[in-house]
Amino acid sequence: MLSFDYSIPTKIFFGKGKIDVLGKEIKKYGSKVLIVYGGGSIKRNGIYDRTASILKENNIDFYELSGVEPNPRITTVKKGIDICKEKNIELVLAIGGGSTIDCAKVIAAGVNYDGDPWDIVKNPSKIEKVLPVASILTLAATGSEMDQIAVISNMDTNEKIGVGHEDMRPKFSVLDPTYTFTVPENQTAAGTADIMSHTFESYFSGVEGAYLQDGIAEAILRTCIKYGKIAMEKPNDYEARANLMWASSLAINGLLSLGKDRKWCCHPIEHELSAYYDITHGVGLAILTPNWMEYILNDDTLHKFVDYGVNVWGIDRKKDSYEIAREAIKNTRKYFDSLGIPSKLREVGIGEEKLELMANRAVRNSGGTIGSLRPIDAEDVLNILKKSY
Repeated sequence: MLSFDYSIPTKIFFGKGKIDVLGKEIKKYGSKVLIVYGGGSIKRNGIYDRTASILKENNIDFYELSGVEPNPRITTVKKGIDICKEKNIELVLAIGGGSTIDCAKVIAAGVNYDGDPWDIVKNPSKIEKVLPVASILTLAATGSEMDQIAVISNMDTNEKIGVGHEDMRPKFSVLDPTYTFTVPENQTAAGTADIMSHTFESYFSGVEGAYLQDGIAEAILRTCIKYGKIAMEKPNDYEARANLMWASSLAINGLLSLGKDRKWCCHPIEHELSAYYDITHGVGLAILTPNWMEYILNDDTLHKFVDYGVNVWGIDRKKDSYEIAREAIKNTRKYFDSLGIPSKLREVGIGEEKLELMANRAVRNSGGTIGSLRPIDAEDVLNILKKSY
């Protein structure tokens, strides 16, 4: 296990009715708020009205930015920055899932930057001062409610880039599982796949000896496997929604990667799919992941897949090691299939014409290779994309 420093400072308010803390917590940072959200679901399910009521009761002025896209655009970020500057906003409050929170983070980071906000996405070292960010989570998926990362798309340049800065981590997040009861089946499925993929990115590491972190990762994966289907079939099941919501946060808040060398693999590949075709992030990850697993399986990586098969899927360790590994990978695909997620890129409108271009772009910012357990280059990525097609 590698050495590490540990700090996850986001304050979490988890459970039914925890939104009641909103006024008191916001007041710690100011009294002028920008509310950032996506479509009209938060108005239909009452979250918007409850938020507005609390803010008014606490004499907090608020302004709004609606219409955040599933893959949030830099153009929307710019709109939010303009509002913040005009209204002297003191805190950015995201109500929604990861896309909304990501948008809010970069708005907060861009307010005190005089140039094009796309600059700070491409080069986060230019970020100097970030407005406080808070979130009310409505979708268990990206874990953005408890990490310092945001992913923003530029449709003019066909780029989808992750940007990180410690001050972009939310000051506090409200996690009420009942707020996810109305999430549609397809979004619950994609969110579950996203949580699992975040976990895989840390779990399949080239560093040995992080036994505790691996055990936590395996527990998160088992949680997703157990509760993903239940949440789809019984959307008001509090236990299922609660477990998925907490799994979402733990999968990417830094806990699993402590002492490891997490180097993203499936995520940079999927970011290219979304950049060019604007597909749902979790769907792209679910299509790619089993094919990536099959591709990197060899004598050097076998032990990790054996652990995965035995500890996550309950496969008998007495079986042949390769049999365990292949059964685990097969079970992963079957599980995503059971959630109703497509298994081929062509099923989500992706053609063959850009596969090589996307493969080259997936590794361009990482020294030519991505991944930790078995690093892969552009040619490898292209083979995985072809296998996924």
